[in-house]
Amino acid sequence: MFVDSTENYSATLALTIDLMRRRSVTPEDCGCQAAMIARLSAIGFHVEKLRFGDVDNFWAVRGTQGPTLCFAGHTDVVPSGPESLWQSAPFEPTIRDGFLFGRGAADMKGSLAAMVVATERFVAEQPNHNGRIAFLITSDEEGVATDGTVKVVEWLAQRDSLPDWCLVGEPSSTTYCGDVIKNGRRGSLGCTLTVKGLQGHVAYPHLADNPVHRAAPALAELASEQWDSGNEFFPATSFQISNIQAGTGATNVIPGELQVVFNFRFSTELTEQTIRARVEAILDKHSLNYTADWNLSGQPFLTAEGELVSATVASIKEVTGLTPVLSTAGGTSDGRFIAPYGVQVIELGPTNATIHKIDENTNIAELDVLTDIYHNLLRKLML
Repeated sequence: MFVDSTENYSATLALTIDLMRRRSVTPEDCGCQAAMIARLSAIGFHVEKLRFGDVDNFWAVRGTQGPTLCFAGHTDVVPSGPESLWQSAPFEPTIRDGFLFGRGAADMKGSLAAMVVATERFVAEQPNHNGRIAFLITSDEEGVATDGTVKVVEWLAQRDSLPDWCLVGEPSSTTYCGDVIKNGRRGSLGCTLTVKGLQGHVAYPHLADNPVHRAAPALAELASEQWDSGNEFFPATSFQISNIQAGTGATNVIPGELQVVFNFRFSTELTEQTIRARVEAILDKHSLNYTADWNLSGQPFLTAEGELVSATVASIKEVTGLTPVLSTAGGTSDGRFIAPYGVQVIELGPTNATIHKIDENTNIAELDVLTDIYHNLLRKLML
């Protein structure tokens, strides 16, 4: 059923639909932040709009002293892909069988709506609450992520205004809303490896130097290497080759250069420097003529059990009856920019089975469950 009017829907579902109708493909915001700002301003938040480069961000705070709980998230979404493959148009929210379909339903406009509605409800109950409630919202999470949260956090650090606790609304749940809390993430270290050879005719290999042949044993060793065994919170570090390119396209030409792109998802058992040194030692052992262009997307981080984790676990139990699993699995998130400043960071949002997929959707009932969990968390930390 295409959603025409939201008059009879819950506050969270209605706001989710409003945000989803805005085609905010990264890094565009398309008015999502303005809609959120209007709601937050109406309940006493002081809002500062922060535009870095071509990216819209905002920081909103209610309260003047005490510990700060920050809700963090992003209004941008990934492209829809071919719209003809969707059962219904990706930016026309549609309800079918108790689920809301459309781009951003799970990642993460449902979470944003739940954050706003939970805060509205809490402020109405406790207008003189303790501490500060904050929102850090960007439209640069699904893209290059250079002018979004990372810049806002730098700005906050310069003003000595960093939050104590941060809840990122990424879709963390697996089967039921609240069954998984992400209390950390693995680091991500990428590399573009270029191996030099000498181009020539395949019939005269002695007059050429095949970089594919030279690199193959080194790549096999990298792929079979055990980098670590992980620890209590992190799985073992993984190494994956994602692209290999060489040659001119002709079958009778030995390539003069090989390019290999690979990535490490690494635990707190390793550092960027340790990984780089071990990789380059293996490459050097095989006498390769190479250059390695490294790119660190994020350091691993972990929020051990403390006030934020304990309050979130208790909130979930009270609302759903579930005992959530603490996990560091999955890709990177904007939490990687916040945690290094000593902020306790967790991720809690709806189920993630359909994120970035055709026919992305979220369970309508769980939008209200998520709102209740966020509201309960506010009560535990701000009273």
